[in-house]
Amino acid sequence: MNIYLQYILAFVATASLSAVLTLIIKAVAQRRGILDQPTISRKIHSSPVPLLGGLAVIGAFSVITLVVTYSSDIVIGQHIAFKNILAVIIAGLILGVSGWLDDRYQLRPSRQLIGPFLAILTVIVGGIGITQVSNPFGGLLHLDAYQWVLLWWHGVPYRLTLPADAFTVIWLLGMMYTVKLLDGLDGLVAGMGTIGALVIFLLSSATRWWQPETAMLSIILAGACFGFLFFNWYPAKIFLGESGPLFIGFILGVLAIISGAKIATALLIMGVPILDVVWVVIRRAVWERANPFTTADRKHLHFRLLDVGFSHRQAVAVLYAFSLIFGSLALFLQSLGKVFALAALLVVMLCFGAFLVILTQSKDKQL
Repeated sequence: MNIYLQYILAFVATASLSAVLTLIIKAVAQRRGILDQPTISRKIHSSPVPLLGGLAVIGAFSVITLVVTYSSDIVIGQHIAFKNILAVIIAGLILGVSGWLDDRYQLRPSRQLIGPFLAILTVIVGGIGITQVSNPFGGLLHLDAYQWVLLWWHGVPYRLTLPADAFTVIWLLGMMYTVKLLDGLDGLVAGMGTIGALVIFLLSSATRWWQPETAMLSIILAGACFGFLFFNWYPAKIFLGESGPLFIGFILGVLAIISGAKIATALLIMGVPILDVVWVVIRRAVWERANPFTTADRKHLHFRLLDVGFSHRQAVAVLYAFSLIFGSLALFLQSLGKVFALAALLVVMLCFGAFLVILTQSKDKQL
């Protein structure tokens, strides 16, 4: 079978399964009363909305990944071993369980971190890590100077590598919580996840790089997000809950690693929310003297777009456009070019953010 036909079938199968699982989980969440109540001012919905939607994304991605892994020779290849796939599936299960517990019992922030850390530790033990990154000025930067074998399993070593593993922890946590903090508008995270996965798919399937296994995982993630998006588009019938944003950020981060440490590519795809999160953390910590991770407000970029007069769908479309435009640049640029693109993104976001702040203040004075 033609490999591109297999990609299409995988996307359709994953999107269909994600949609079916979303309907099932929506009914379960409603019956069990696991709902997002609009009890604080920053909530934009007016009636309770079911949570747990991330379980549909995780379930669809995991099932189709296992089916493709066992039924074809695409996934297991030069860049991916079976232990990597097993680690990703187990990590997804961990995020699903921890997300369900948080949606159900509203865990304290300190306990919310347990699931993400366990998921990251799982993939590190499973052999996924950033051992080298491209130097934009030429060559590679090696991060795997020190290694310790933790155990051998059926002749396969499971290593701890420093500082590569420390960099991997920081990278994956950053991606996970960037996407989590982005989850403020209906359809935003699911759509950004679809766009990000499709960009990595196009990059991995291009002749210049040609990584069919990474391309397959990317198109499966795109299908899982797209199938859920049908029910999460404004006005949302179901929310991702705690597990969904963390899982999408986690898999995008993992894909950036296994596709050859394409960190700059992922930064271009998620550049807007990353810069927004960095600004929010600095503002809360420095100017407001508050814990940036336990406080919440309506000063994220997506909320500011609403405050200056954009409709819900228009605000989401603007952020989609940023992600699509700058993410697409990764298809044509080499390492140094991506650095310049990231610098351009920073300048654009500073100007755009300043424009929104001035416009908001102007509207407030008129009121």
